[in-house]
Order: sequence, then C-alpha cells, then structure tokens
Amino acid sequence: MDFDRYVRFVPEQYQPVAGEKPESTYWMWGEQRVHIARAARPESRVRVMALHGAGGHSGLLWPYAAIAAREGFEVMCPDLPLYGDTVVSDPASVRYRDWIDLLCELVAAEKSRDGRPLVLLGASMGGMLAYEVAHRTGLVDRVIATCLLDPADSSARRAAARFDLLGGPAPQLLRMLAAGAGGVRIPVRWMADMANMSLNAELSGVCARDPRGGGVRVPIGFLASFFGYSHTRPENYDGPPVLLTHPGDDRWTPPSVSIRFLERIRADTEIVMLDGCGHLPVEEPGLTQLADAMRSVLGRY
Repeated sequence: MDFDRYVRFVPEQYQPVAGEKPESTYWMWGEQRVHIARAARPESRVRVMALHGAGGHSGLLWPYAAIAAREGFEVMCPDLPLYGDTVVSDPASVRYRDWIDLLCELVAAEKSRDGRPLVLLGASMGGMLAYEVAHRTGLVDRVIATCLLDPADSSARRAAARFDLLGGPAPQLLRMLAAGAGGVRIPVRWMADMANMSLNAELSGVCARDPRGGGVRVPIGFLASFFGYSHTRPENYDGPPVLLTHPGDDRWTPPSVSIRFLERIRADTEIVMLDGCGHLPVEEPGLTQLADAMRSVLGRY
C-alpha cells in the first residue's frame, strides 16, 4: 500500500501521525479481492469508513484516516474496484453501481461483526457514495462528506468534467459511446480535472500520475454509469445526519454545488467550511478544522 508519497504534503504537525502505517486486510466480494486499510482501535466507541472518489484510493486518504484514528476513531478505508490494491477479475466490466452495491454489502458485513456506531467519511465523489449507502442500508450513524456532487445536476457535471463541453451533454454522449465501447478503458484524467485536485500543483501532479489513483484507466461504461446515475433525491433521503466539510477554496467542485444539494436533504445537516483548502484539503487552518469536526462527531458518542 502506497501512502508515503502523500504524507509530506500535510502540515508538519500532522506528519508523524499521518505517517503511521496502516494494516492491510482483504475482504472477498464475489470474485473481487477488496483491499481495506485499517487502524484498529478496540477501545474506541465509534468506527469510521473513509471512501475515496475518482483518482483516489486508500493510500491517498490514509493521512486523513490516520488523523481520524488519532482523534479516537477506529478506521477502515477500502479500495474501490479499479483503484488501489483491490484485485478485480474483469476491470472492463466495472460500473459505478458496483461501487454502491459493494459498499452496501461491506457496511452490512462490518455491522454484523461489530455493532459499534459507524460513520461514513466520503471524500470528493465518495461524499455521494456515503450519502447513498447510508440511505440504502439504514446501518450508518452519520455521514461526513467533503463534497456532494450529484451527477443529475448539470452544473455539478460541468464541475466534475475536465471540459465544460462534457458537463451538460455528458450522460447522453457517454451512453452512446458505452453502447459500443463500454469496456474500453481511458485515463481518468481525460475526463476529470486532476489539475485542480489541490491548490498545490506538485500534489496535483502526484495524484494525476499515481498508478493506483489518478493514473488509472477506467472503462467508458463506468464513466457513463456515473454521469447517468440517479442518486436518491435529497427530499426522499432516509438516512442519518449529514455533515458537509467542504474545502473553502475548492477550484474543482465549487462549494455552492454541494451546499445546494445539502439544503434539500430531508435530515439534520451541518456545514463546516475548511478555510484555505483546495479540493484535497491539506492546507491550514482547514485541515485542523476538519480534525476538530471529526472530534466533535466522536464526542457525541
């Protein structure tokens, strides 16, 4: 598991804890061997499952997971199919709905063996994954999301896509391409604006070249299934409270896109803006604000 490359980008005061090595474990989901990085804390009253998005993996999120562990959470961070160290039998067949189905079953499996409260922490695209899985399973106690990017919203699609032209007609265009070439795999950076992953250009470059993350090739069918996916409408949401911890200076997905979705959610919601942070929050004071928000959630248990 490769996480060392990202540790050096977090503020100096967080580097010792962010560099703590995780335990690599595996869980079989059908024929897929799913890698899950963990920091066991048997004494903790709460567990957190951190979910990455496009261009991410457990190694990219591990500095944040380690900070959560330092705050007192037991932590797990799965690599979703196509990313990280998860082994997929047929990468060309992976679709966005597979991610949701996998996570629903993983949450159920984790809750069946350990009844402690479970928080889903979704980063980037992982925010909507956390939201959807919490609604579908009824087994999650809280959702924390850095972003709520609903592909049904044309402005959200324009933000997610690398080129504005792909934003509006992306579902129709990708559906047409997927009909004949759904298994063809293309670099995710062709579609995603990886240059704005961070305010730090060097970190954005590291993310874009990461062979387990931003350097991955994804099937056109996966992209079509994401841009065309219908998430649960926020007015119909039947899950736990949602805390949005959005980077304040996000140049990839504007806070307004996430806030507009959050305001429609039929549940208790809260917003904490991470001051001075880009899409991948590594700057201060925002990173400390994120740690404070996680500590506040833990304190409720």
